[in-house]
Amino acid sequence: MSLEKFFNPSSVAIVGASAKKGKVGYEILTNMINSGYEGKIYPVNKKAEQIEGLKCYPDLKSIGKTPELVVIIIPAAAVPAVMRECVNVGTKSVIIITAGFKEVGEKGRQLEQDILQIARQGGVRIIGPNCLGAIAPANKVNASFGGSMPEAGPTAYLSQSGALLAAILDMANAHGIGFSKLVSIGNKADVNELDLLKSFAADPETKVIAGYLENITNGNSFVREAEIISKEKPILLMKSGSTAAGAQAASSHTGSLAGSETAYEAMFTRAGIVRCDSIKHQFDFAQLFAYQPLPSDRRIAVVTNAGGPGIMAADAAEDAGLKFAQLGDETVDKLKEVLPAAANFYNPIDVLGDALSDRYEAALKNVLADDNVDIVLVLLTPQAMTEAEKTAEAIVRVSRENPTKMVTACFLGADKVADGLAVLEKGKVPHYDSPESAVRAIRAVCDYVRWKARPKRVVRLFPVNRRKVENIIDRHLRQQSREIGETESKEVLEAYGFVTPKGSIANTAEQAGNIASQLGYPVVMKIWSPDIIHKSDVGGVRVGLKNRREVMDVFDLMMYRIPQKMPDADILGVLVQEMCTSGKEVILGMHRDPQFGPLMMFGMGGTMVEVLQDVAFYLAPLTADEARQMLASTKTYRMLRGVRGQEGVDIEVLAEGLQRLSQLVTEFPQIKEMDINPYMIGPPGTTPIAVDARMSVEKD
Repeated sequence: MSLEKFFNPSSVAIVGASAKKGKVGYEILTNMINSGYEGKIYPVNKKAEQIEGLKCYPDLKSIGKTPELVVIIIPAAAVPAVMRECVNVGTKSVIIITAGFKEVGEKGRQLEQDILQIARQGGVRIIGPNCLGAIAPANKVNASFGGSMPEAGPTAYLSQSGALLAAILDMANAHGIGFSKLVSIGNKADVNELDLLKSFAADPETKVIAGYLENITNGNSFVREAEIISKEKPILLMKSGSTAAGAQAASSHTGSLAGSETAYEAMFTRAGIVRCDSIKHQFDFAQLFAYQPLPSDRRIAVVTNAGGPGIMAADAAEDAGLKFAQLGDETVDKLKEVLPAAANFYNPIDVLGDALSDRYEAALKNVLADDNVDIVLVLLTPQAMTEAEKTAEAIVRVSRENPTKMVTACFLGADKVADGLAVLEKGKVPHYDSPESAVRAIRAVCDYVRWKARPKRVVRLFPVNRRKVENIIDRHLRQQSREIGETESKEVLEAYGFVTPKGSIANTAEQAGNIASQLGYPVVMKIWSPDIIHKSDVGGVRVGLKNRREVMDVFDLMMYRIPQKMPDADILGVLVQEMCTSGKEVILGMHRDPQFGPLMMFGMGGTMVEVLQDVAFYLAPLTADEARQMLASTKTYRMLRGVRGQEGVDIEVLAEGLQRLSQLVTEFPQIKEMDINPYMIGPPGTTPIAVDARMSVEKD
């Protein structure tokens, strides 16, 4: 069902309208009236005959017509009865402002479920409860108690916090920032963030989607839809409530590192969502996305009347990964014709401190005409002769003459540049309070452009033995055994094309010596117990054993000491396996996030993974490009490529390992966590070895 009637209703009924100033029912009614709404407004109040000159009705039925939108502002316990009225009169869109539902406890949660059931049976959509309301400036709809109606503009905003939306409205009105739609979603009993994303995506008035969220209702659906929407319209989100303190501890290395915040970051990366750390950043980014064209590349030029800010901008641009544009010879020659001899004709272009508006305009025109320039940042510091207002007018004028190039400004100062800033705001040229802020916004746009230009996602599927894996997992689930030990974990990996070291389990020292002799020295020995996850913590791993006597002695020592440390552990023997003596240690892992599914991990392997935490995360399934991006985003990657004359490892084979593991955990949702650590990877032409592995499973 379309959400259109929330934003463009022909009539609105306000249940709980009040004649008393300061009451929410009064504020919403007067906001609707003062917004210039051209449809019918029906105040519903049993105790009043009229409010603000409008006739009041005791209930919805008495109106005699079907309101296309009903706004409810009455005590929570009375809301179900009004919802039944909405169904009976045929209203399909309802905003419940009232609080006192699931946010207050179990009783409120049940009440919320009751109204939701009524709504679904009657085909009614609900925004809220416990929300600020909804606003559609172009349609003069202000069904909220958030304050004055903002200007109409190209940005749609959704917020899980009503108070935050009210603050954003106030800030936007102070700076003349316009919106297409604003919605406070509150408890999200029905209409949620994904519903609104889809609605905004289809809205011709909306160019940019922004919002604040504390959680996401359906992670997998959100990722899929947001990725599609981001290809057409940028999505800028602030996300809170994802600290490591809120994540449950997990038993594996991967689980202990992958909190919910990590999953959200991976989701933003996959879906092309621009993550905003603050309201200021979000406003900064939104204005650039909304009012300037997307650049074709990251080449930036700076025009300034002071050397210091120009240097600051250059440093910020380099740190942000932007390209400082190399001006063409023709451009430099033209700049020499219009600028004083003391000016700097190369990027950054310094028009000198005595520059008037005409000098700025001439420089800006020539720089924008250069094919080597995609973005221009204009810096201005207020000096005695500076014409802030006229310079701003020139910037707006030249920007409009060059609709394919991004133009933004940074006027440093306060009172002396205020008139100029007002001109820039009116002319829709985004401006920033520092070079760093401007560059941060430019980088956000450039990163989005790069994401849009990525190749189509193609996930490679490898030939595997799924039946073998099914048998192993099913057996453990039947036995109610969550942990799958090293040997069977390696059998799972072998079924998906991984190579593991040869080895067998010994039950006696003599047997351990025989196995080692057959494998050839050196060998590795590991305690074998389903109750011991991290073997090295209890002295259950020994490497580099060179002869039979060492092997037998280690067996006896392990079987004597480890039961003393872990008397309740069921020790089945000792695994004796061949030792991998060459290659670099990395870790491949997966933690299944309850919201977004399998979260892949890559990083430096061995015992240092949790100490150094040089790891990268990405949502499965992985493409080859995404696997390579995971590798490249770690500091370990430089070592893997080879440093100081050392030969690098086979990057493509390593990326393939990540893809194979991604396929495994995607095809078997019962796998909740998995580590391959260490995964020994050598130079091109060698075979990587999954030296150690563990996994845990649960019923899907």
